[in-house]
Amino acid sequence: MSVPVLDASVAAKWVLPAKGETLVDEARKLLERYVNGEIRFVVPDLFWAETANIFWKASRQGRCTWPDAPAALASLEQRNFPTVSSRALLASAYDLATAFDCTVYDSLYVALAIESKANLVTADQRLANALSRDCPVRWLGAAI
Repeated sequence: MSVPVLDASVAAKWVLPAKGETLVDEARKLLERYVNGEIRFVVPDLFWAETANIFWKASRQGRCTWPDAPAALASLEQRNFPTVSSRALLASAYDLATAFDCTVYDSLYVALAIESKANLVTADQRLANALSRDCPVRWLGAAI
């Protein structure tokens, strides 16, 4: 069974309103594979803060209501994804950020993918374009 690293940008598409959002169908197909037991996900602990921030921002922008944002986060928390401490990944993430000129935040996901011998699945096309040649990063819009 495949156990990719899940980026918050993908998980947010499962619960935010689809209007104006790209790659929603692809994200939902990935969720369906998870629900069917075909794949499992692992996340760095940053995932939880990042998804909460995405929902907070969406509620401020009027993309969802204030009560919907905590409900969206709760629905993700119920999935109980195995979560790895960012602290254990920091040195590798820092090295990746320096080598590829990307944020340490994004690099935490990549470091977990490398350590787990898995792919990072992200909706961030810019990140995928920058790293996919040298790192196990897959863009959600491409075949997974």
